[in-house]
Amino acid sequence: MGSMEQGSVSCNFLSAKMAKVKRVIDDARDTQNPELDLVDKGIASFEEMPGLFALANITRLSLSHNKIESLPPAIANLEHLEILNLFNNHIEDLPTSLSSMPNLRILNLGMNRLSKLPRGFGAFPVLEVLDLTYNNLNERALPGNFFMIESLRALYLGDNDFEFIPPEVGMLKNLQILVLRDNDIILLPKEIGDLQRLRELHIQGNRLLVLPPEIGTLDLVGSKSVLRMENNPWVTPIADQLQVGVSHVIEYIRSETYKYLYSRQMAAGVPPPPPISDKSKKISRKKEN
Repeated sequence: MGSMEQGSVSCNFLSAKMAKVKRVIDDARDTQNPELDLVDKGIASFEEMPGLFALANITRLSLSHNKIESLPPAIANLEHLEILNLFNNHIEDLPTSLSSMPNLRILNLGMNRLSKLPRGFGAFPVLEVLDLTYNNLNERALPGNFFMIESLRALYLGDNDFEFIPPEVGMLKNLQILVLRDNDIILLPKEIGDLQRLRELHIQGNRLLVLPPEIGTLDLVGSKSVLRMENNPWVTPIADQLQVGVSHVIEYIRSETYKYLYSRQMAAGVPPPPPISDKSKKISRKKEN
């Protein structure tokens, strides 16, 4: 097949794909449907979704499993949007306008290619669930106001590149779920103990030797609570208690014996163990040829 023919075939394929997408958008407009589902449609850009930003009344937009690389500032025009799902795309950059969306409650940006977040990202007025799982984020990627999203109830930062969690995490007073699994975290801040509503803490698969004793003040062993902490190079007393059960760990870190051990460990400045896994092969790092 000649290159001109190939070009016309791919052009026809693109126009057929866009026609399908346009039909979904037109249908939503005609029926005043507030929920728009464009999952797994091969979409690479918002330009392939003509008329989307004219749908002023939509409250839910699902664009997961596409190939979108960037999010235009005009996304903020959808001011009634409550749920935005962009899971599993190729997004590298976000517009600063995103955090001004007045009704956005749930934002899923998991499995993208984010290595930084825009300035002012913490300005979301009503955001409750933020999923940033499986990106390339670390503590240097977070803007200064990141932990000022007071409405946040669930924060998912698993499968990123964090070595430290900033102490400002303690400002998220309404947080109930904090997922930090499978990073490179060396030390948790004592301010996690300020999160008195926290019921789920996932810290498995990191480089943690000790836990701040303040975590012992949280209700992480009730029937509705979850504490996952396996696959860390814990100091022997914590590792021993963990073999018996998580509730025994919490009981132990509340003890004076442990508080003494913890202060000794901090004063000694024990070097952290090496990273557990090579993350250069992560899907979030891959570039399309």
